[in-house]
Amino acid sequence: MCGYTEQRGSGAAPLQLKELSDNSLDRARWDAFVEAHPEGTFFHRAGWRSVIAKVFRHDARYVYTERDGAVTGVLPLVHLRSRLFGNALVSTPFCVQGGPLATDATSLERLRTHAIGEMERLAADRLEFRLTNASGAEGWITRSDQYAIFRRAIAADEDQNLKAVPRKQRAVIRKSLESNLVASVEPDIKRFYRIYSESLRNLGTPAFPRRYFEALVEAFGDSCEITTVLHGISPVSTVLSFFFRGEVLPYYGGAAPVARSCGAYDLLYWDVMRRAAVRGCRVFDFGRSKIGTGSYAFKKNWGFVPQALTYEFRLRAGAAVPDLNPLNPKYRRYIAAWKRLPLPVANFVGPYLIRSLG
Repeated sequence: MCGYTEQRGSGAAPLQLKELSDNSLDRARWDAFVEAHPEGTFFHRAGWRSVIAKVFRHDARYVYTERDGAVTGVLPLVHLRSRLFGNALVSTPFCVQGGPLATDATSLERLRTHAIGEMERLAADRLEFRLTNASGAEGWITRSDQYAIFRRAIAADEDQNLKAVPRKQRAVIRKSLESNLVASVEPDIKRFYRIYSESLRNLGTPAFPRRYFEALVEAFGDSCEITTVLHGISPVSTVLSFFFRGEVLPYYGGAAPVARSCGAYDLLYWDVMRRAAVRGCRVFDFGRSKIGTGSYAFKKNWGFVPQALTYEFRLRAGAAVPDLNPLNPKYRRYIAAWKRLPLPVANFVGPYLIRSLG
């Protein structure tokens, strides 16, 4: 790891800024801090650094502050460079959250100042922090009109969780439980990827490469779980979930066209919730959705209340906040064309595009 000089407060030990190394002890200290911090999330975990660097070959510079041998703050930073989507420094790309965490104002300010310095050094168009709430820091632009997150408490009792779902959606779940659908947990990434990639192609969206999901499972192990729903012998819906601090996050999913009509989507997420409650989880995090999209409406139908995500941006002079939204009219032609691509072509081209979207 490399260290940076920091001013010494009166009577206090010096605050140091260090870069996260590949040392297992270093990563364990980082993760222990994230686990203990009230605003820590799964997306702050150190494993993302190796996944992003290995799969996408982005420069992942994770830094932390330390005083008297104790970690006082962490900041995951990734440099994205693309001819199509510009030059950006993001905390954290491909993730819902991941902005700076600190136990004190001095550490937080040191992390933010370092990020601004890196933005200038790299001549980046923007610096982006993905937060739940804005810091209100001067010189930053906030945006909270694009994404919302859906979270709520779940109980240990299955019937109680089912009763918490609105009546209309609850009836759909009950119907799916009585149908020819079976949900199971199996670590079959190939089967998961077939369903996931075809589903995204049908939506007009590039898919991540299969090696990305293999890297996630390798990095996070038991904190990952794949649930798949079979209709007879045919897999029709699937989701890769993350587990963190008593929460379950069904994060990457997809389904065959028949899934919606036969209730496979509904059984899928109900089964994830049911199994997570048995596992001891007490929060179900339905993840991020763009406001106004079908997935946003689907999650509201389950009784989840959307909470706007406020992302912060610091921009180079003349740069603008990106609007990479499928509802943006200028992307409609590209989405329509993507839907018509043969699946092998979409799976070959898609990873080259999505690695720069972040």
